[in-house]
Order: sequence, then structure tokens, then C-alpha cells
Amino acid sequence: MAGTKVSFKPGRGGLPMVRVDTAYSQAEIYLQGAHVTHFQRTGEKPMLFMSRDAVFAPGKPIRGGVPVILPWFGSQEGRAAHGFARTQPWELTEIRNADDDMTRLRFRLPQVPDAAEWPKFVAELDVFVGDTLELELTVANVDTARPLDVETCLHTYFAVGDIAQTEVTGLKGVKYLDALDGFQVKTEGEAAITFPGEVDRVYFDSPQTVEIVDRSWGRVIEVVKSESLSTVVWNPWIEKSKRLTDYGDDEYQRMVCVESGNVKQNRSQIAPGEVAAFSVVLDSRVL
Repeated sequence: MAGTKVSFKPGRGGLPMVRVDTAYSQAEIYLQGAHVTHFQRTGEKPMLFMSRDAVFAPGKPIRGGVPVILPWFGSQEGRAAHGFARTQPWELTEIRNADDDMTRLRFRLPQVPDAAEWPKFVAELDVFVGDTLELELTVANVDTARPLDVETCLHTYFAVGDIAQTEVTGLKGVKYLDALDGFQVKTEGEAAITFPGEVDRVYFDSPQTVEIVDRSWGRVIEVVKSESLSTVVWNPWIEKSKRLTDYGDDEYQRMVCVESGNVKQNRSQIAPGEVAAFSVVLDSRVL
């Protein structure tokens, strides 16, 4: 695309980073984790939240942006939370113009830790940068015999002006697991989810578009999903923020996670030779 510039340089902590400048927006992606840390349309507020205390170091998860969660979601005894994909170096395998308005970068996970434990698989993330930010995560089971049981999620941190003036809409009537109440199954009864305290919920069978209504900054962020059946809504609030060493004590006021993927009841069972993929388009409009 005319006017598009893709540049490579050391990012924070010396980690390799790719910057994309288009006529519409700017984006930054770290090769560690294929982690999008920045997306901002020209003249607008950043869409993604990054913690001021985020750690940028080899093998450490980065707090904020869009961590890629694979092959498991949440905590597992004896294992790092949210899988190993977000702390592994990915390869940038392709850069091309997707169309006249968008540039595509393709990242590939070249190594799988504990490979003997997992059926052989290939993971790729396509990042489309333009007037919107589009992400597509693909997992191919290339094992000849074993099925692949995985959870996948794009753990997106969104920047908001004030969490007290923020709502998440589009999930009324959807069942969810409440992580703050023993993972009991509940049904969302409100048209707008608000944040008077900590919220940690996994909504399942929820393929519909979700919106983040940010009255402080006067905008609505649209999370448009395809083949994603799970939606995670999270804000750590006061006490948990204090326990997170890579997160500022007051930063819960300026972010909300609305995550897209296929986890828990919606996890993927990929047969040998088959592929599972989902995508999300992040857009915004004036409120």
C-alpha cells in the first residue's frame, strides 16, 4: 500500500519489534509471543492498554496489548499460566498488502516446548494493520495419529478513559463461568456489564459482536468475532492490581480485557490433518 512503512528495530528490553505505519494507523508487534503491543489510528487515542510496569525480557509474559494464549487458558498446576506461546519467539514469515487499505504480517511459532507431550502442530498469527486491527490465529494439527486438544485466546487489553464510565454490551442472556465464585455457571442478566469491582468471567457460546462503551473518551470499541465462541471479560480492580508485580496499582481504572477465543467448554478438538482458526476485527466509532 502506498505510504505504508514496515520497520524493524529493538523494542523495550532489547526485544525484536516490528513497527507498521500506514496512512490510517500505527502498530507495534514484538516477535516474542507475536505480541501486538500498540495500535492507534491517526489522531485518536490508543486502542490497546499497556501497563507502565510491563516486563520486556526473554521468556517473560508482557502485560498488556494482545497476548496470544495457546495451548491452554488459565492456570495449570506446575505450568505457566496461559500456555507457552506468549513467551516464545515467533518468526515473521511474510509481509504483504492484503488490499489497498491494509498490510498483513504473518507470524509463525517455530518451536513447541515439551514437544513430545503434544501432537505436532503449527500455529500462525496473521496481523492486518489498516483502518482497523484484524487478528487471525490458526492452529494446524500436523500429527499423523493424535488429536490435538487446545484452548486458544487473544487476551486483548483495551485502553479506556475511566473504568467507572465503561460498559461492555452484547452479552445479555449468555451463560458464563464466574471465576470469582468458584467457576459457577451463571447467566448474564444485564444488557450492559459495569465494573463496580473485580470482574473475571468466561462467557461461552458467544460468537456475537461485543462492544466496549467508553463514555470518558466518547468512543465505542467494536470486537467483531468470527469462529470465536468464547468471550472473557476481566478487570482486576484494586486488591488484585496490588498483587500483580508487572501492573500499576491504579491501572485497573484505565483498562478492560475483552478476550476472544475458544476456551473451557468451547476448546478446540483438532483431528490429525485438520485446522482450527478464529479471527477478530477491532474497530471504533465516536459515541
